[in-house]
Amino acid sequence: MALIELKDVTIAFEGVAAVEHVNLAVERGEYLVIVGENGSGKSTLVRAMLGLVRPKSGRVVYGDGLKKNQIGYLPQQTVVQRDFPASVGEVVLSGCVNRLGRRLAFGAGERARAEEKMRLMDVYGLREKPYRTLSGGQQQRALLARALCATDSILLLDEPVTGLDPDAAEELYSVIRSLNRDHGVAIAMVSHDLHGAMRDAGRVLVMNRGVDFVGSVEDYERQFERRARA
Repeated sequence: MALIELKDVTIAFEGVAAVEHVNLAVERGEYLVIVGENGSGKSTLVRAMLGLVRPKSGRVVYGDGLKKNQIGYLPQQTVVQRDFPASVGEVVLSGCVNRLGRRLAFGAGERARAEEKMRLMDVYGLREKPYRTLSGGQQQRALLARALCATDSILLLDEPVTGLDPDAAEELYSVIRSLNRDHGVAIAMVSHDLHGAMRDAGRVLVMNRGVDFVGSVEDYERQFERRARA
């Protein structure tokens, strides 16, 4: 059973459709890249998977034991977020907030989980440093650690390498690849960086409000090469 399944999902804002009749299943352990032009509905689709926007019609279904609050999310960073006035440890620990239930304060379990994810993302040594002083690549690894505090099974990533220099982007792709291959974390990534993002992907989804294409990287390359020659 899929972790997340969209069944004929349409999303509209002020009467204008942003996403239309999307059917998609994200399976456990897979690596999906979501591409498309600006305004094609990519980020809206991810927000629907997270339950942050409600479909006008259709359903988003969580399966295989996944709950809505057990999805890790790495949104696009804004300038304000990059300058967030907190330590790395505090930023990462905030990813455990959905584990609190009715408690008002983080306990030993949440702190241990945050430490585990910081070590996994190689930012534990930076835990006392102000988040705003980190390089772009270090900030993204810290935010991945934060997202992993919420999940062991799936990460939704929205343009994770935007603004990073080529070396930092390559390092981040390596980290994401390891999470998928070595730790079994499903990846659904929105990206404009077709070459870098597709190198490790198993499937590609092309959005154009609806689903323009979904299939393997190989089938994508064959189909869109034919379109380019036509």
